This record gives sequence, C-alpha cells and structure tokens, in this order.
Amino acid sequence: MLCRKSNITFAAQQIFYFCWLTNVQDMRSMVLCVLTQLVTISAIIAQPAQRFDVLIDELFPDPSPSVGLPNSEFLELKNNSGRAINLKNWKISDGSSSATISSNFILGIDSFVIICPSSSQSSFSIFGSTIGVSSFPSLNNDADQLILISPEGSFIHTIQYDFSWYQNDLKKEGGWSMEMIDTKNPCNGANNWIASIDKSGGSPGKRNSVSTSNPDEMPPALLRSYAIDSTSIVLVFDEPLDSLSASIPSHYSIDAIAPVKAIPLSPFFKEVKLLLQNKLAYQKTYPVNTSDIKDCAGNSIGLLHSSVVGLPEPISNNELVVNEILFNPLPEGVDYIELYNNSNKIGDLSKLYIANRNSTGNLTNTVALSASSYLFFPGDYLTFTENKKTVELQYAVKSPHWLIELPSMPSLPDDKGQLVLLNEQGLVVDEVPYDQQWHFALLASKDGVALERMDFSKKSDDKNNWTSASSTSGYGTPTYRNSQYLSSQQMKGNVSVSPKVFSPNNDGYDDFTQINYAFTQNNLVGNISIFDMNGRMVRVLANQATLSQTGSFRWDGMNDQSQPLPSGIYIILFEVFGLDGKENHKKVISIMREFENVDDLKMLITRKRIQMRKCGK
Repeated sequence: MLCRKSNITFAAQQIFYFCWLTNVQDMRSMVLCVLTQLVTISAIIAQPAQRFDVLIDELFPDPSPSVGLPNSEFLELKNNSGRAINLKNWKISDGSSSATISSNFILGIDSFVIICPSSSQSSFSIFGSTIGVSSFPSLNNDADQLILISPEGSFIHTIQYDFSWYQNDLKKEGGWSMEMIDTKNPCNGANNWIASIDKSGGSPGKRNSVSTSNPDEMPPALLRSYAIDSTSIVLVFDEPLDSLSASIPSHYSIDAIAPVKAIPLSPFFKEVKLLLQNKLAYQKTYPVNTSDIKDCAGNSIGLLHSSVVGLPEPISNNELVVNEILFNPLPEGVDYIELYNNSNKIGDLSKLYIANRNSTGNLTNTVALSASSYLFFPGDYLTFTENKKTVELQYAVKSPHWLIELPSMPSLPDDKGQLVLLNEQGLVVDEVPYDQQWHFALLASKDGVALERMDFSKKSDDKNNWTSASSTSGYGTPTYRNSQYLSSQQMKGNVSVSPKVFSPNNDGYDDFTQINYAFTQNNLVGNISIFDMNGRMVRVLANQATLSQTGSFRWDGMNDQSQPLPSGIYIILFEVFGLDGKENHKKVISIMREFENVDDLKMLITRKRIQMRKCGK
C-alpha cells in the first residue's frame, strides 16, 4: 500500500492520508490508517480544555526601546497538556476587551504559538507559529490582567502581572519580555516570572530563555476577609487555590456561625465567597479560620490561616484620623500617610478617599484608598504609599500587612500642604494643613523624618498636636503607634537602669544593662554619657538624640573604642533638653563586677557612695 499526505484541511486541522491499494490485504491497513486519524480528530474536538492545559507563558507589554524584537506587543501560548488542542474560538481578554482566534489552529503537545495584533503577524512569523488577531487587548506597561478562555467559556489560565515581575529595574523600562520560569508551576505569580535573558529581548515561538525548575513549595496564606452583607463574606488569599478544596464549607469557620456554601470566585480563584447560616452584627469582630485549603500546586494552608471580618459602616468626621505624614522623604525614599481608626466602627477603604486642597479651597488629586473592599478595624494603623518595598527598607514596619501600596498618591510638598480624608459622600472625615515648621525646632535635618500626631482627641489642625518622629524609632513609625504618642496615663519623668549589676561575659545572663526612660513631655533631645569613678568619660551612648516619650538604650560594658571596660562602678549621666533650653540630670549607679560574697559588694557600694558625696556628685 502506498500513502501520501492530503492537502485537504478539516475542521480540526488534522492531516489526512490518501492510500492506494496494491492488493486486497492493503484494505485492512487502509481502514486502520483512516480510523486512527479519525480517532485523533475526535479526541481534539470532543475533549474540552481543562484549567492550565494551555498557558500564557510570555508577555511583551512594553516593546520600546527595541532590543531586537518587533516594536509591537505580543503574548505567547504553550500547550501544557498531553494532547493537541484546536485554538479556534479561544479568547484572550484583559477584562475590558477581548480578542478571538477565528481560524483553526492546532497547538501541538509542548509547542508554542505567538499571539499578536493582525498588523504585526508578518513581523513575528519569522520567530515561529503566529496568530494575528483583531482587537488584540492592550498590555499595560505597569500592571494588567489577562484571561485565556476556551470556546466552552472556561477560564483556562489567568494572570495579574505588574512591572515587579521583571525583577530587573533596567529591563522593566522596555524592550524586554516577561517569561514564565517553570510551566509546571503556572499559578505562582511573581515568584515564577522574570525578565527574558535572550539577547533579542525575548523568546517568542520557542522555549523560554529562563526556563528551569521552580516548584511552588509555599503554602497559601489567608490575607484578609470582608463582608458583602450580613450573610455573605469573602476571603482573600495570596495565590490561586485548588477550587475543589476551596469549595468545601467545612473547611471554614466564622466564630459560631457556620458557612452553608463556599464558592471559589473565578477567574483568578484567589477569593472564596462564603454564605452564612446566621447574620453578622454591626460593631462586632468575628474571627475567621480555614483548614485543608490547598493551592493549585497542592500545598495545604499553613500558619497564615486566619483573619477577622465584620460589617462595615459609613465613616463620619474624626472617626478616622490622619496620624502620621512623611512628606519630605530621603532622596531615594517615598512619601507615606498613616491613618488610625479612632472609632468603634469598621470602615471600608473602598469607600474612602485622600486628596489635596489647593489655595482656592478646591479638592484636587483625589485617590481611592482601595479598588475593592478592604476593612479598617478599630485601633488599626494603616499606612499608604506608592512603594511598599522602599518604606520597608528605610523604616521599621512592624505590621507589613497594614502597609498598602497605591497606584498614585496625593501631592505632598516638602514645605507645606493640605491633606484631606473623605468618605463616599464627599464629606470631610479629617483634614491636616501640615507645615514643615511643625517639626521639632532643634532637628538638624528634616529629610526622611515623619511628622507624627500626638493625641487622637485633639484637633488635626493644631500645630501643637504634631511633632517629629523620634530618632530612637528611626524617624518614622509606619503601621504602629507613634513614637510621640501622648497619653494622659503616661508615667512622670523617670530614668531607670536594669539590671544595676551586670556581667558582660557573654554567658547569656545579664550581659548588658538597659537604660529605660519615660517622660511626660514631647520634643525632647537627650545625651547619655558614661563616666568611671575618676570622672573620666568612657562611653557616649547617645548624642542629641530626639526622644520619644518612652524608650530605652542598651549598654554592653564597652567603651567608645568597643573595648571591654574593667569591673567597677560607673555613673550614667542622662541629659534631657527641651525647647526652653533647660536640662535634667539623671545619675544612676551601674555596677559590673563579680564578687565572692554579698558583704564585699555592700562594702564597696557604701565606700563609693561616701566618695561620691565628697566629690559633690
């Protein structure tokens, strides 16, 4: 029997063979040949694609300046299944527009195809198989979402990228593609994407230049929860979930309220909607716990399995307050604004806005605090910035989950400005006409120093209610209580040392002494010097340090040259200066010596105290 390929193209783009019979026995072979081909066609047509059968594994959102690729956007699809798949009537959407592949195209096993605008098809065809589509969704340079949809309407692959996925500050400026590292790990987001290392700027139509094993071994984490209404809540996770494990109601508990249904939300499957048996009450916080939830790689949820939820209410004047402002950041820094929930209500950031007020009294640069529901609980400190990583590098961020990155911020001039917090009705919740003159007057430099509110109950426009963050806090306290927080229950001015006897021998027991302080005033500067019994200064622990109301310094028994000092009695001099120029002296005896018995220690202390009185100390 002789066979050759047919030029006929069928609906499934499957290659057929014509066969010529040379004898009767060839008929059986011909039947088997045709049946095999028909079975293959049937398999392509009859089996709907499943999640992750086809992947978006390369993106080119910013083609300029060109490194070597055509000056046009593209994305690449890879067949990640074990069979050929016809891409006819598949759609690619960015949520606002979509493009449809209108012609038959068989994407073979482990093969690639470039998807681009019709006008660029000829330019990309030299790199490999290419499909040009009309209405190609524009790929935003900074951030966007893409959804790959099968003809049956199933979401096969979805991604939400931003320019951090490049993991390269130079390449994110344009001309380089973003590539998936491991196509066996399709839902690990930013951890599985990086800029191409191909010399042309990308690898369209072929295996990615960065391709290597990169398994997902991290468990999913529950980030937060929010209420849609009194009987519906949504849980937000950090990565796509296995929809089967996420759809079991018994995997969730909300205080004493049992969920009756769990619905993983497409297309990204990072959220699960729970329908509750009983209603939530206002001004009450409910703990939420999860168990046996898995991500799409099969990792079970770990320690980060809980959150809180409650019913949000409209926010009124002074129920939320501006608590801290960094308007004059370091040269490589960014601005930030911290808000504090000063009420018993739960707020919703999606219904709150920050803005400027210009010289004519009009609001400008209005920014929504969240595009989706995000609960703001009583007593929480939420900080907003354009760059979370920079803030985390420059300041001690004690609650990273309370540091929120916005796509843009209101203008915060270095000298002065007007910052306004608004509710969904456009009514003012809080307003601060900040000024650099509100900083501590003795501050050497204001660069990188946040302005902190001292008292939640006092007016926001009172300059006496604001001052500079202390140097002991790192000049800023984003996501936690201000270093200059003023409370009527603060203890009176006091300096203490604990322990008074310490032995810096690295044995893990009393290896250093802690100098603790607490004052009723703000706007203080402190010097801490240590003297031996001959009056010689041996160590300067602090010099012109701006102080918070409470804090501590540690002494390890070393001098200024980092050399260990001999055993004996030392005097700690704590000088405190206010704006009026007065100073307070606090002298505390600190002893660091090992004695054979208590009587020897008592005798030495008595002798040294008599010596100090004679010296007038």
